[in-house]
Amino acid sequence: MNDPSRPIDPDDGPQERAIRVVVADDHPVFRIGLRTLMSTEPGIELVGEAEDGDQALELVRSLHPDVLLLDLNLPRTNGLDVLRRLETLNLDTRPVLLTASIERHQMRSALVRGAWGVVLKQTATDLLTKCIRQVSRGEYWVGRESVGDLVDALRNPERIEAQAGGLTPRERQIVGLIVTGASNKSIAASLGLNEQTIKNHLRRIFDKLQVANRVELALTAVEKGLVAPGDIPPSTQS
Repeated sequence: MNDPSRPIDPDDGPQERAIRVVVADDHPVFRIGLRTLMSTEPGIELVGEAEDGDQALELVRSLHPDVLLLDLNLPRTNGLDVLRRLETLNLDTRPVLLTASIERHQMRSALVRGAWGVVLKQTATDLLTKCIRQVSRGEYWVGRESVGDLVDALRNPERIEAQAGGLTPRERQIVGLIVTGASNKSIAASLGLNEQTIKNHLRRIFDKLQVANRVELALTAVEKGLVAPGDIPPSTQS
């Protein structure tokens, strides 16, 4: 039987521009499923597997993957502690928490400690690969399947509060698009603006809401009822 913590040979097949991924999960069947998925996904390469947090840290240090898919409940060193230790390594690897379930306080802790997104294990495979690609480009993942209650909260009118948080109508539109996982480029195209204008808006929004990144912005917006379904342009809703 193969050692689940061993590095996978990075010289197997063409590697040019492939997104290099390490998976850390203590369930062998789940790792096998991810291995199978990535073996058929163009441009994504699984370069290492770990069955506990300590092995995950070792592989990240030695392989420098682009993305780390990290289970929350790992043996020896859990996912949140792995994130904390990764912060001190100053690497370019972008961690994504991969979990069957997560409490809101755990999600916030993960974001504060450097996670680039949260993906539920029941997420459809096409959304998981979309998450990997988006995070590898330096974009936070806030897809509706990764943080499933965000869009649900937006579409449930009785959960929308009257507060606007000091946001202008344009800023609420931008926040609504952030909740759907849209990039700056796609937001600019949807609203007929340029990307620099979107960046300027986001800086002001971050300052107003006292948030550090796009994922925390999306969570805060839904928790405080700062956006309503009408704030999301129709072309972006499914």
